[in-house]
Amino acid sequence: MSLSSAPANVVRILGIDPGLRLTGFGVIEKLSEKITYIASGTIKTASAKTEDREELPARLKIILDGLFEVIDTYQPDEVAIEKVFVNVNPQSTLLLGQARGAAISAAVIRNLSVAEYTALQVKQSVVGNGHAAKEQVQEMVKRLLKLPMTPKPDSADALACAICHAHGGQGMGKLATAGFRVKGGRLV
Repeated sequence: MSLSSAPANVVRILGIDPGLRLTGFGVIEKLSEKITYIASGTIKTASAKTEDREELPARLKIILDGLFEVIDTYQPDEVAIEKVFVNVNPQSTLLLGQARGAAISAAVIRNLSVAEYTALQVKQSVVGNGHAAKEQVQEMVKRLLKLPMTPKPDSADALACAICHAHGGQGMGKLATAGFRVKGGRLV
């Protein structure tokens, strides 16, 4: 099936796990309750130092350009991205936030809606436990998408984010959440 011949009720979702060194991406399709694996991988910025640029701007450009390529290749309808968690080191949190900003910018420049999920929400959706280990997330992504091999951690996290979105995530099928708050990954 070509990208343009997908049925109208199929939603293609790009999940992004932002990182300054490695940004994971995963693309799935959702048709009714069925989700199907399309692609996944990582955008690597480890060797981003150039003569005429500072390292951080060069890395952010690699993330932006890499996600433009992913978006142009797989033509997602929606984007799901993991929210930044607060590290012990504030500098690390700031740098991760900048990588996340580049990823969000790539999506909005291509006119895609962006849904944001905490790691707790993603793990709760995919594993059933908001405090699951990375290996558990990888194994459940493999099972849910019927993959022949376990995906690498950054790709698995991105696919998990896309799966979370496909399972209702933020939108909950347009479920009204006014008057509720999230506690422990649940509406209360």
